[in-house]
Amino acid sequence: MRLSHGPSAVFDDPNLVSVAGLVPVLALARRAGLHDLVTEHLSVPGSAGSSSSSKVAALVAGMVAGADSIDDMDLLRHGAMRRLFTGSRAPTTLGTHLRAYTFGHVRQLDAVAARFLAALAASCPLLAGGGQVAYVDIDDTIRETHGYKKQGVGFGYSKVKGLNAVIATIATPTAAPVIAATRLRRGNVNSAKGAPRLVTDALVTARNAGVTGLVTVRADSAYYNHDVIAAARRAGARFSVTARMDPAVTRAITTIDDNAWVAIKYPKAIWDDEQQRWICDAQVAEVPFTAFTSRRKDEHVTARLIVRRVRRLNPATAKAGQGELFAAHRHHAVFTDSPMTMLAAEVSHRGHAIIENVIADLKDGALAHMPSGVFTANAAWTVLAAIAYNLTRAAGTIASAFHAKATTATIRAQLIAVPARVARSARQQVLHLPDRWPWQHAWAALHAAATGPPATATP
Repeated sequence: MRLSHGPSAVFDDPNLVSVAGLVPVLALARRAGLHDLVTEHLSVPGSAGSSSSSKVAALVAGMVAGADSIDDMDLLRHGAMRRLFTGSRAPTTLGTHLRAYTFGHVRQLDAVAARFLAALAASCPLLAGGGQVAYVDIDDTIRETHGYKKQGVGFGYSKVKGLNAVIATIATPTAAPVIAATRLRRGNVNSAKGAPRLVTDALVTARNAGVTGLVTVRADSAYYNHDVIAAARRAGARFSVTARMDPAVTRAITTIDDNAWVAIKYPKAIWDDEQQRWICDAQVAEVPFTAFTSRRKDEHVTARLIVRRVRRLNPATAKAGQGELFAAHRHHAVFTDSPMTMLAAEVSHRGHAIIENVIADLKDGALAHMPSGVFTANAAWTVLAAIAYNLTRAAGTIASAFHAKATTATIRAQLIAVPARVARSARQQVLHLPDRWPWQHAWAALHAAATGPPATATP
């Protein structure tokens, strides 16, 4: 592709917008009740809290359009944006609004996010398949920060200075994950701090969002503790948590009979002719196991320990003193009460990695930065990022089957960042979009669903 001529550029057209996809997306947000939820549940005091519904909607719109800092909210104030949207605010006003949040206001915003997700799920098949099976995944990440003026920063488990964000997602076998709950913590916090409450909140949100089937809470070894598993059980969910290789787990693995191991092959395994074996092959076995025996007897948890082992290519990497069994293989144990068969439960647990895609999407968007020096402002920003993520996911679900599982960056590039010229015809505003836009039909489907009359319930 070559430039045909050398055109000059003049920024002088007041009728153009660069993110016409915000029209159906914000219509979808209003239909799902975002403005009403903010008015009902959020009460930021003083002038910073006036018109909170408009300010929250503006922050969410900016994030959907790709803003990853408060200054980036100026994206909403170009060309004909004021003709399409009302209530836009300057970045300084939005920053003042965020800095007025206290911890209680962040929790109020959490309530808005949970109810908004439920409303989105009621308006589109956001969690299709939730009537049979669903998964609540929990994980945390360090959002790196720079400088010394941000409250709460510290060096976490990754040895990176920043803030710690823990995220709980809901997914089904046929639907992409959405964010059920978030918490922003100090950078040096233990990963499991506050996790039981987060699990409880996420499971309540999942039920309110229409998930009626079997729910399994999945997590890695950082959340292998009694309180997290107890929270899942109290809410009627199953659990599947990576077990730490402590002495009790190690002893349980040594009791597995050598004939009990069943071969399993990964979907992308490669046959190695030289070694005459599958690369990435593994064996799986299970054994009954009682965890947390150092606690009171009524707090012991008995379930299944499903163990996957992979032959070590270099036995010298094994820890000294673990015996021949652990020198020959690497072991990965999962503590679960899943009703699935052994191999199915092991495969299901590996699906927990899907939450890494959500974290990557957030870091590629609104969580590319923690934009404020005030901790509670950053905590509110994190909740708003989750609202924007879920709204973008709902828009993709409505647009097409492809966009239902596309990354937020793809949805943004193909459905949101669409240039348009705003004109008037017969006393109505008309958007003139690019001819031969490759994703025209998906955009039109989203626009029709979000701005047309509400769908009537089927009797």
